[in-house]
Amino acid sequence: MEVRVPMEILYHDNHLLVVNKPAGRLVQGDQTGRPTLLDDARAWIRREYQKPGNVYVGLVHRLDRPVSGVVVLARTSKAAARLSEQFRNRRPRKVYWALVEGRTPESGEWIDQIVRDGPRSRVVDANGGAEARLQFRRHGLGPTASRVEVDLHSGRHHQIRVQFAHRGHPVLGDRRYGAISTFVGDTIALHARTLVIAHPTTKEELTYSADLPSSWYDRVP
Repeated sequence: MEVRVPMEILYHDNHLLVVNKPAGRLVQGDQTGRPTLLDDARAWIRREYQKPGNVYVGLVHRLDRPVSGVVVLARTSKAAARLSEQFRNRRPRKVYWALVEGRTPESGEWIDQIVRDGPRSRVVDANGGAEARLQFRRHGLGPTASRVEVDLHSGRHHQIRVQFAHRGHPVLGDRRYGAISTFVGDTIALHARTLVIAHPTTKEELTYSADLPSSWYDRVP
């Protein structure tokens, strides 16, 4: 039986629950039957708010299982609808940190066409995919890896992983996209550091940031 990891709560009110997702945790269930972030969130709300029975938790965006960082969950259907609209319209600001193989440029903006192909995505030359745009800055450089901060301007499937791997800089541990390096267990060195959203009822701009997992600190150049 998989051991549950204590959930780090970044913010909560009657409309939102914002958490720092551990790397390796599924956000929602799949065929493996592993525990999920949604299960953890429901259990936490039952305990914190003393709510017996079924608890509503709405999923409005996702992180890949091997990725850690900020996830916003909705506590009401109205909040879920309003937050989902924000993500559809690309209003939230999403900042990621990553350790990638090799020496990246100091900064840049990459615009690609990406298509999803089963469990993977890939860059295509023609205009047959969906536009994927990001900007990045290199903040550290080690013997074999670069530490980058990424502003994600679109939310395509595996976008950061695909665009960096396409240029010869796969995320550490990301064997699916050609990494030769290992990371921690079956996780990869990609972390959703900061998310900026509008509160679904007050419309106030809210910024949430999640600390890096402790496993990063001996790997960060």
